[in-house]
Amino acid sequence: MDIEQLMPHVEALVFASERPITQIEITEMISQAVELPIEMERISICIEAIKEKYAQDFYPFELREIGGGFQFLTKKEYHRTVLQLNGDKYIKKLSTAAMETLAIVAYKQPITKSEIEYIRGVSADYSIQKLLEKELIVISGRNEDMVGKPLIYGTSKNFMDYLGINDPSQLPQLSELANVDIVVPTAATEALPDDTPGKLIVSEDGELVDPTDTNE
Repeated sequence: MDIEQLMPHVEALVFASERPITQIEITEMISQAVELPIEMERISICIEAIKEKYAQDFYPFELREIGGGFQFLTKKEYHRTVLQLNGDKYIKKLSTAAMETLAIVAYKQPITKSEIEYIRGVSADYSIQKLLEKELIVISGRNEDMVGKPLIYGTSKNFMDYLGINDPSQLPQLSELANVDIVVPTAATEALPDDTPGKLIVSEDGELVDPTDTNE
């Protein structure tokens, strides 16, 4: 089969799959369906061709590689439109505390609860429980080197699927998210009143007085 014949088979599998489907799975399934051995390199060419095809502006969706596989996703320009299908009840809203905890886990994983609480300065029990319930983080094991061997947490596959990434290393660098100008506090010695002659001062009556003026 040539590439033009293979492409519809690849598109059909990606479209019908409820989860991201891997290139290996695509290759095996098409080989079984057409009863011919299909090289993975040819499937790779098909995937790149499909990506290029749906990158055109007149398609509202695109082929993305997420969660270790491939999936058709709505382009961001149409997210607000698609949202009207389900309404707000399907939106997973997070509190500020949960968002802060999720950000810490995402950038510091694997991390323990005590380490999260040290960074935030407050208890993280409730936030961690909510993130586990929403399947945005998972328990990835225990820290064998710490006293008590506490649980360690990391982001879940659902979290990466939501962001459209394959690995936490693909998260934006913190330097890309904000460019904060640090304001250095004035040193105490620099904040003392200026005794240089010629400067105006305020008298007890609220009048401006020139200390060099000797006329009284």
